[in-house]
Amino acid sequence: MRKVLIVEDSLTDKEILTLCLRDRGITVLTAISAAEAFQQVEAHQFDLIILDVVLPDRSGFEICRELKENLTTKQVPVIMCSTKGTEMDRFWGLKQGADAYLAKPIDQDELMQAVNQLVKA
Repeated sequence: MRKVLIVEDSLTDKEILTLCLRDRGITVLTAISAAEAFQQVEAHQFDLIILDVVLPDRSGFEICRELKENLTTKQVPVIMCSTKGTEMDRFWGLKQGADAYLAKPIDQDELMQAVNQLVKA
């Protein structure tokens, strides 16, 4: 079974993402800050991380870069999801190591297409 970490501080967005993934049989854990995200990453092995850009303690860009520089997490695919949806934001997210960048509001079909491309069942 696939396990995904959602790092999102918006309750609404977190619930939408969680329900979309759980409805497809994916185990979901969540975090609302960088600190919580790194605690979850230390405690669990994830097949994918979905990461917001705007978080209360650090930017998602910084978190992504740190995950991709760490030997134990660099192979974990990261999907960045943000209201910051310009081409420059997308470019910067991918430059930090994100494997995909989706603009909010999230299209659930687009999300699942990205998840399925990055994580093999």
